[in-house]
Amino acid sequence: MAVLVGKTAPDFTASAVLADNSFDDKFNLFNHLGIKRDASGKVSKKGRKGILFFYPLDFTFVCPSEIIAFNNRVKEFKARGAELIGVSVDSKFSHFAWKNTPVEKGGIGNVQFPLVSDLTKSIARDYDVLLNESVAFRGVFLIDGEGVVRHQIVNDLPLGRNVDEALRMVDALNFHEEHGEVCPANWNRGDEGMKASADGVASYLKKHASKL
Repeated sequence: MAVLVGKTAPDFTASAVLADNSFDDKFNLFNHLGIKRDASGKVSKKGRKGILFFYPLDFTFVCPSEIIAFNNRVKEFKARGAELIGVSVDSKFSHFAWKNTPVEKGGIGNVQFPLVSDLTKSIARDYDVLLNESVAFRGVFLIDGEGVVRHQIVNDLPLGRNVDEALRMVDALNFHEEHGEVCPANWNRGDEGMKASADGVASYLKKHASKL
């Protein structure tokens, strides 16, 4: 499986169902995040961060719990400058039908972020999460404002993701960008960071090693 961390996220244009239930057949990842690049590929305008997550199929089992969990925190992601984008190999019509199926009947309700249709499976293939040319593993990719992947995690099909961990990683990246410090093990928003130096490590461990 490819490690995309540190590399430019594969951009794509595909059909999607938007938050207002309209269809966008030219939904583009970088455009949605507000990232602009010149002809040489150099970033000319930074955008927002993105949490791009893949799930196997609409109308399945673990998937609705994850999508609802993401949607329950959509305001928290937005407050941190991050956009949510879901992707599966289903059609835009299947996405639309699932959004219009009540939660108590196995639907996801009117989630407030785009659901992208990857019918050709090219997006899952580019992110190297495609399983047996069939469906996508449960991949999560944190993309920064320049379009670079800064974090990825991939779960097998039976294993639901921890959505709060995705939020924590946005917090960690924001903290690093703002303060220039690094985030040690088990770091959470509001915790002390670590200066990336020998003295910084020693100072942090002196105070916190027993709590790690």
